[in-house]
Amino acid sequence: MTPNATNTTDVLAVVSQSGPTITFFDATTYDVLDVLQVPAEPHELCFDSARRLLYAAITYKSGYYHANSGRASELVVIDADARRIVDVVDLTPDHAPHGLGLDPSGDLIWVSVEATESEPGGLIALDATTRERVRRISVDAPGPHWFALTPDGRRAYSANKEAPFVSVVDLASGALETRIEVPGSEGIAASLDGRYVYVAALKGEFGPGAVTGAGVRMIDTATNRVVRVLPTQGTVFPVHVTPGGLLLAGELRPAEGPDGPLGTQGPGLLHVYDAEGDPLGEVEVGAFPLTITSSPDGTLAYVSGVLSSTVTVVDLPTMKAARTLTVERTGEPGAHGLAYIPRP
Repeated sequence: MTPNATNTTDVLAVVSQSGPTITFFDATTYDVLDVLQVPAEPHELCFDSARRLLYAAITYKSGYYHANSGRASELVVIDADARRIVDVVDLTPDHAPHGLGLDPSGDLIWVSVEATESEPGGLIALDATTRERVRRISVDAPGPHWFALTPDGRRAYSANKEAPFVSVVDLASGALETRIEVPGSEGIAASLDGRYVYVAALKGEFGPGAVTGAGVRMIDTATNRVVRVLPTQGTVFPVHVTPGGLLLAGELRPAEGPDGPLGTQGPGLLHVYDAEGDPLGEVEVGAFPLTITSSPDGTLAYVSGVLSSTVTVVDLPTMKAARTLTVERTGEPGAHGLAYIPRP
């Protein structure tokens, strides 16, 4: 497909991890507008509205977290309207970029990276204009995956798959403030008012049956203590806070059958909570929910299922699946990172 000069509609961008591609859907009609080839193995996306740029983390040379052929070190920069690659940032000596986040000031792009032979895992800050490295902050854990920036831009909370704690870092000083005891963690997000950070724990488990202790931990940012656990039967990977303040969490639901590297997965389950963690509803979504985003008005949620290679569009006011989008792939896994791109 030929890239358009500008976007005339809102767009949903979806990574196909094994594509390796980014598919751009019209967010109203859900027609496919473009499919952009990117280096393997893309994971997460982040949209910079001020510069109309889309960032894609290239995490591994092939494969995924616990089954890969080597770590990559690239951040792909894409013109979100022309839908073409404009730059590839080399993050070496760091590698395996996972989470992406734009600082509330809009001046910095934050990227989480796995440990190297000489340094623990950490967060890298890039100047959003020049894309030059500004600083690196250690989170004192080998495998930081996703992270959450507080709305005031003062702190980052890093979810660490292999370490039994969430790292809290001061972004200005670069100091590790504290470690919050959590038994291995996945997705993480901050509430709109910054009172809470929500973190999915335990670390990913793919076998059949209930997982003891699985769910979402609510951290009070005033005390940096877990104040509530929202329990689930299966492992939760993604968490997301909508512009309306709802907390969304994607639960895996393993099924019986031949066991693959990511287990045998049935349809996943989207949990919807209010900001205090009280449940509001559940919606069935694609297999192995891995990423969640939402529309700017907070009425629609988008949940990528990496094993079904689908994106489930969920109408939050009615708590119903409104549409299922299919993302092409060449193997496993499939749909992963998501970004909503409002029209210029």
